[in-house]
Amino acid sequence: MTSRELFHKFNSTYIWGNILAIVILVLLLAIGVKFGLDYYTLHGESIVVPNVIHKQYDDAVDIMDKVGLKIEVTDTGYVKDLPADCILEQSPVGGKRVKSTHVIYVTINAASAPSLVIPDIIDNNSLREAQAQLLSMGFKVGEPEYIPGEKDWIYGILVNGKHVQAGDRVPADAVIVLQVGDGTREITDTSGLNESEYEDVEVEQKRPKYDEVYEYVEVPVDENGNEIKDERGKSGSSGSNSSSHSGLPADPSSMKPTE
Repeated sequence: MTSRELFHKFNSTYIWGNILAIVILVLLLAIGVKFGLDYYTLHGESIVVPNVIHKQYDDAVDIMDKVGLKIEVTDTGYVKDLPADCILEQSPVGGKRVKSTHVIYVTINAASAPSLVIPDIIDNNSLREAQAQLLSMGFKVGEPEYIPGEKDWIYGILVNGKHVQAGDRVPADAVIVLQVGDGTREITDTSGLNESEYEDVEVEQKRPKYDEVYEYVEVPVDENGNEIKDERGKSGSSGSNSSSHSGLPADPSSMKPTE
């Protein structure tokens, strides 16, 4: 094939027609993709986000529906002075422009304060360590209450004036008061111990000593209990001056102690 014949074939209407058709098809596809994406993403259409902060959740849903936006709760918080289910935060914030299909994420107020668990810090931590741990857990720590004890050592925890222990749950907004030693007593000092700690201590009981010795004189009596006397007016017993430790007198009133 000569070069002249090749040139004539290249300049033929059929070849140029095919090339033109391909170019047109590519342009149509490009235009279709552009307008199709704009339609799918609602290009050029935007809505100003309403501000629903501090509004009730149901009211906020109605407001968003009217402008073509959806609302979704992602988190809860707690503000004591605000009613339950009111909007605390929203994203995007009010005034921003978004697509009509955009979702507005909100945080609502809980009905009650969340509770936190008291950690095991009593008699285990110093004041500085306990404060750092409580603050990192989200507690509110007030001024410590100093009591007799080792300096800056934790002896107790008060919440609303009541003692709490490790494992107890308290409201997150409650103020924690730590009972801390003021340094007036060392660990080995036992001046502050309770009397109950000495209940098992044995105490030696002193017994009374009897130094006096009593002698009893046996006096003869008749059947009526009267003392029998001899002719000289004295008791008629020959053993009246002798001490007796084996027998008892007939009349207990006749026992006379002798020095």
